[in-house]
Amino acid sequence: MAAPRRVAVFIGSLRAESFNRRLALALGKLAGPALSFEHIRIDDLPHYNQDHDGSAAEASRRLKREVEAADALLFVTPEYNRSMPGVLKNAIDIASRPYGKNSFASKPAGVIGTSIGQIGTALAQQHLRNVLAYLDVPVMGQPEAFIQYTDGLIDDAGNVSKESTAKFLGDWIKRYAAWVETHLAAR
Repeated sequence: MAAPRRVAVFIGSLRAESFNRRLALALGKLAGPALSFEHIRIDDLPHYNQDHDGSAAEASRRLKREVEAADALLFVTPEYNRSMPGVLKNAIDIASRPYGKNSFASKPAGVIGTSIGQIGTALAQQHLRNVLAYLDVPVMGQPEAFIQYTDGLIDDAGNVSKESTAKFLGDWIKRYAAWVETHLAAR
């Protein structure tokens, strides 16, 4: 059996009780042995400043190394004020800079998220997809996943309580794994 594909997982929420962290854990459980999820730390990153491109902080260098070591990317994000959280955008800016040294380039990605709103994270995902397209990150287009979070839907260990949601997420992660394989085989 082939080694699992290394997936760098970006969780856009820093909150201790993050619904999106729970969603990322659920996806990791549902993924099976073909994917190995590595949650990327973004809470210790400095604010991106082009003046520091030549002398980046260790946390920024670590982020770039982790992205470069990954086979694929997974972005699991909430929606803040109809867009992606600033902490996630900051991490993307750091890993894609300096100009010409984009650590994300050509890595297949999936975008998903959950929030309590009825449209889930639809607008945050659209903004994120726009940024990733500019950075030469091929993003799985279908199926889209805008998960409306309800109390108890996913516990702290990533267990999904609603069978229909577990099935949808299981199908989504299978499609993502196939997307990753198809993209990597085409390289």
